Amino acid sequence: MRIVVALGGNALLRRGQPLTAENQRTNIRVAAEKIALVAPGNELVVAHGNGPQVGLLALQAAAYADVAPYPLDVLGAQTEAMIGYVIEQELGNLLPVEQPFATLLTMIEVDRDDPAFLHPTKPIGPVYDRPTAERLAADKGWTVAADGDGFRRVVASPRPRRIFEIRPIRSLLEQGTIVICAGGGGIPTMYDEHRKLHGVEAVIDKDLASALLAQELEADLLVIATDVDGVYTGWGTPQQQRLGTVTPDELERLDLPAGSMGPKVEAACGFVRATGHDAVIGALADIADIIGGTAGTRVTSG
Repeated sequence: MRIVVALGGNALLRRGQPLTAENQRTNIRVAAEKIALVAPGNELVVAHGNGPQVGLLALQAAAYADVAPYPLDVLGAQTEAMIGYVIEQELGNLLPVEQPFATLLTMIEVDRDDPAFLHPTKPIGPVYDRPTAERLAADKGWTVAADGDGFRRVVASPRPRRIFEIRPIRSLLEQGTIVICAGGGGIPTMYDEHRKLHGVEAVIDKDLASALLAQELEADLLVIATDVDGVYTGWGTPQQQRLGTVTPDELERLDLPAGSMGPKVEAACGFVRATGHDAVIGALADIADIIGGTAGTRVTSG
């Protein structure tokens, strides 16, 4: 079975944890242990988030005032390589030595006229208290928004349109390679009026990019791994109930809370409608059962 696994940010860093290399490796090691359970006998592609890592690199770069900080597309490329390296290493410590791995820097095209550029919504980087967030917004021209008890920088999140490296990803997959790609939603790029490709100061949603990746790879299953065991109605109330198997129409008719689950639901429904194959939203810890069909919220064409 060909499977695309989209790792949520919690697989790399828990909320409130310091952004240390040690913390990230520890979390990735736990994620790798779960992924390794389903690697044998399957074609596997792993995508992942990168928001806190990009934010930290931006802050570190800003401390060196002699040059302008690197733009988000360059920082995205850096984090794709950095995170992919650790995922490869931790998976390689668990799987047979003959199992090949590859991390691909993945450019994804966005539309320069995407309305998202007028309304930044995608959080990146660390969580700040209000005074710090307001100072950084004033000093750097950032847009900031509430995130839980704190505030984070938000940037535009245009929709993914095309994955430039889809052919080498497909080729590696067909040769039995576990591929780590489209990290952080991929490197956002666009064509200018002269048809020249360049990077964009934006972040593509990781789940939407993973759904496009799964669609273009003709994956049999898209797994959106997060820190909850599925999609719930009545979340946070005594009446909360996890959804089992639903169709896209049924899922979209539900009154679900806005927030991080929104893009996951949109990505899952889009993949199912485009391919007729299933998508599952669930906990990374349950990935073996998810693939076995006994865990998570499974979105199916019916």
